[in-house]
Amino acid sequence: MFEQILVQTVNGLVNGMVLALVASGLTLIFGIMDVVNFAHGDLVMLGAFTGAVTVAQTGNFWLGLLVASLVIAAFGALLQIVTLRPLIGRDSLTTIIATFGISLVLQKYALWQFGPTAQNIPQPIPGRFELFYLQYPWYRLGAAVMAGAIIGALYLFLKYGKYGIWIRATTQDRIMAGAMGIPVPWVHTGVFAIGAAMAAASGVLFAPLAAVTQTMGAEFTLRAFSVVVVGGMGNLGGSILAALFISLLEAYASLVVSPSQAVIVSFVVLILTLLFRPTGLFVPTPIVPTAK
Repeated sequence: MFEQILVQTVNGLVNGMVLALVASGLTLIFGIMDVVNFAHGDLVMLGAFTGAVTVAQTGNFWLGLLVASLVIAAFGALLQIVTLRPLIGRDSLTTIIATFGISLVLQKYALWQFGPTAQNIPQPIPGRFELFYLQYPWYRLGAAVMAGAIIGALYLFLKYGKYGIWIRATTQDRIMAGAMGIPVPWVHTGVFAIGAAMAAASGVLFAPLAAVTQTMGAEFTLRAFSVVVVGGMGNLGGSILAALFISLLEAYASLVVSPSQAVIVSFVVLILTLLFRPTGLFVPTPIVPTAK
């Protein structure tokens, strides 16, 4: 039993890092733009399909990861300009309905473009190693490290990059940022593109672990929103901790029930958080580091 708990701890941390990558993009979009994006999981799905097509054509997983991130980032920027920018200033319900509609359109597009057959991406890091009583894949650890590296790069970009300074200024005071010459509408577009790129990257990283289907985005959306609410809306650090926390709970629950039933744990945590601590379980911190 002790070895099983340790194995599930590793599983929970690995799954939590991939989920944290998804939730970080969603948290970034909400924290900067105040947009509840119900189509975020479908950007994960499109990224996975784009990566699968690229890998099938080139045989290079890392090229597929790069291409999917860039393509979905460009698509996210176009999506924000065409559908969300005209809704700035409207009530939140309007954007929720709009992004829900976008989600349905993207699912139908994926079904039309890629068909109902699931696609797979081979694991780019072959081999396994001994983890107690299991042969554990190296790629699972590699996916967690890559997800952590992307999140770390995002933090450094927001803290030290010129565009990151614009984002921080826009977060603190949009009107003053605009008065100082910062193009606030284009900052919003760039933030949405970054969030879309992170969603696409997580989709490609997750694809070798499970089949890629046009309905996979719905599950990612639900789990990502659970993480964002538990971690605190707009709290980037809290979302990362919440992703690890929820994934570990699901991993431990799978020791008692089936993995499909263990997913219920995340929704139980979500309900309890909304009832007793609606601001999130973790101490609220700014979406981006404040300037000194």
